Amino acid sequence: MTDSIKKLKSLTENIETIIRGKPQQVKYVVTALLAKGHILLEDNPGAGKTVLAKTLAQSISEGVVDFHQAGGGVAFKRIQFTPDLLPMDLIGSYIFDDVKKDFVFKKGPLFTHVLLADEINRASPKVQSALLECMAENQISVGETTFPLDQFFFTIATQNPIEMEGTYPLPAAQLDRFYMKISFGYVTEEVEFDIYTNYLKIGDMKNTVKQVLTYHDIIQLQKEAENVYVHSEIVKAIVRLVQATRNHTEIALGCSTRGGITFIKCLKAWALVNQRDYVIEDDVRALAQPVLHHRMVFRNREASKTALQQIVDTEVNKLAKLGIGMKK
Repeated sequence: MTDSIKKLKSLTENIETIIRGKPQQVKYVVTALLAKGHILLEDNPGAGKTVLAKTLAQSISEGVVDFHQAGGGVAFKRIQFTPDLLPMDLIGSYIFDDVKKDFVFKKGPLFTHVLLADEINRASPKVQSALLECMAENQISVGETTFPLDQFFFTIATQNPIEMEGTYPLPAAQLDRFYMKISFGYVTEEVEFDIYTNYLKIGDMKNTVKQVLTYHDIIQLQKEAENVYVHSEIVKAIVRLVQATRNHTEIALGCSTRGGITFIKCLKAWALVNQRDYVIEDDVRALAQPVLHHRMVFRNREASKTALQQIVDTEVNKLAKLGIGMKK
């Protein structure tokens, strides 16, 4: 456990050399990675979403020859989503090989370790759906052939607020593939001054960002996250919480069972990121909004701000009154 804490601390600190003033958001991203999920970042342009994805990839040294990429770090691919993008631009396609005199499959950018799906909601729903299988099942089907992806496949998608022109709202099935959805927000005045003062160093990522973990370290940390202890009372609270979202008068569509499972996975990973091998009630409060909110449909905007939080507060308060330690 001590070794894992050191590794995770070095990873978050390394990312924070570039992403200044956003320690909570950095933890969320690392949590989604350790939970073997994917994360959606929604914010205005210029908030640092793209830079975060690049920094994460450069912080991890590659360990698999198949995805080796010159320049250090695990394989990183960026897809700029645009209205004219086609599914084959992501997945790949068969091309004729003059040497072999046969059609061979040329892999697209989805075959990578860290994928940045930049401005995902600027592409059509048809293109967005190309991500469904790879994010849910870690594989890509082309015709009658199924290609497995590497076990380390992590998607960081960014989207602009849906009020902006030229955007296509992500359908519920696509949103459900993201373990977490978070917003960066603007930094404080002090942090912004620090960024302006050191923008040359921050922009020189190649020399600033160090490789602090290996590919195999990430795989091992993911396994450790799976073994984090969750007290049965916390599991019961999550069951009640999920059930309550389906019966709330202000929620048109509540959380699914898959959403509840994802919540537990993220709670375990969040505990590990916060240097614990067990989940506590405060973790439920910290992760409920980023993990569950985007999976539900609310009857109006005001309800979307308060309905879930009321349910979460009720369950967390019940756990606190039990007074049981959350350790084994």
